[in-house]
Amino acid sequence: MNERLKIFVDAHCFDAEYQGSRTFVKEIYRAMSVKKDVVLYLAANDIDKLQETFPSDENIVFLKYRSRRSFFRLACEIPLLIRKHKIDVAHFQYITPLFKTCRQVVTIHDVIFNDYPEEFSKGYRLLKGFFYKRSTRTADVLTTVSAFSKASIQKHLKTNGHFVHVVANGVSEKFFAAHNKEEAKAFLKERYGLEKIILYVSRIEPRKNHAALLKAYLDLKAQEKGYHLVFIGHETKPVAELNTMLTAVTPNARRQIHFLTNIGDEDLLRFYRAAHVFVYPSKAEGFGIPPLEAGAVGVPVLCSSSSAMKEFTFFGDCLVEPMNYESLKKALEEVLRKEHDTANLKKISDKIRADYSWEASAEKLYGLIKQN
Repeated sequence: MNERLKIFVDAHCFDAEYQGSRTFVKEIYRAMSVKKDVVLYLAANDIDKLQETFPSDENIVFLKYRSRRSFFRLACEIPLLIRKHKIDVAHFQYITPLFKTCRQVVTIHDVIFNDYPEEFSKGYRLLKGFFYKRSTRTADVLTTVSAFSKASIQKHLKTNGHFVHVVANGVSEKFFAAHNKEEAKAFLKERYGLEKIILYVSRIEPRKNHAALLKAYLDLKAQEKGYHLVFIGHETKPVAELNTMLTAVTPNARRQIHFLTNIGDEDLLRFYRAAHVFVYPSKAEGFGIPPLEAGAVGVPVLCSSSSAMKEFTFFGDCLVEPMNYESLKKALEEVLRKEHDTANLKKISDKIRADYSWEASAEKLYGLIKQN
């Protein structure tokens, strides 16, 4: 019997704020963990969080980083761990170690800082550009999460013929599960005092365009019609326009605008299920998982048509140009006014289920690892 393939996964994304790369690592390797011809070595500072996330199985090994400093991790810890455990292949998100000690899979989710340079400082663009280009040179398998990101990586990082494989993000099966919307609404009303929810799930930074949604909410006087605007996600970069707008809001309106963080997975799922509408007006994404999760649940979704999200054509007229404020406001007004088309919402959910499967993406990544 052949020895099992040892796969090292740099899971330090579990030590930082929640973002798409963590969802990718979590779902891809939860799906791959059922394969008995591999052993997964998952490494992070917070291995308790890893152990809560991944099944307890004999083919999963948790490794604890000693340092939280990225330079020490990339220069020393990871190469030593790879040698110690005789790893066959290592998987990194965006940036590879200083020393290559085994075959490497690299996933670069996006190069948004090059596609929309006005949203990022020059120093950030130069630093990320340098390390990402280096990663493309050291990778034995280079992947990304969307056709948009693939084209951007080839354009900006000059991959010189190095093939970029699309291993797309997916949507967990729990979002497709049958549920009672009224039960979810009742739960959120009791626990959070919220009902008639306009929902946006995303970390807060300028390119995420929270200010435009807040402005549309206020201009439509949605608060006077009983709607609560709920933003779920941490602030990772200050948004001056958003903060200025909030200081000018009347006390009555401010009571219906909510910023929530540290929402557990079960409550987050209830927010999706209870929402009257989900809005995702981000200016730029390498993929965009939250609108797919909302669409899978079966709630109406207004989604940006920018960057990778232009691929979500199944949203039809609900794809909105995020930089066109009047279009966003008009679309929100329309979705709040009309009755929900349940048959069309079901059609959208079915399409998402067919096209965005974590199991299918895990199988593709597994094939790429095995053939290289």
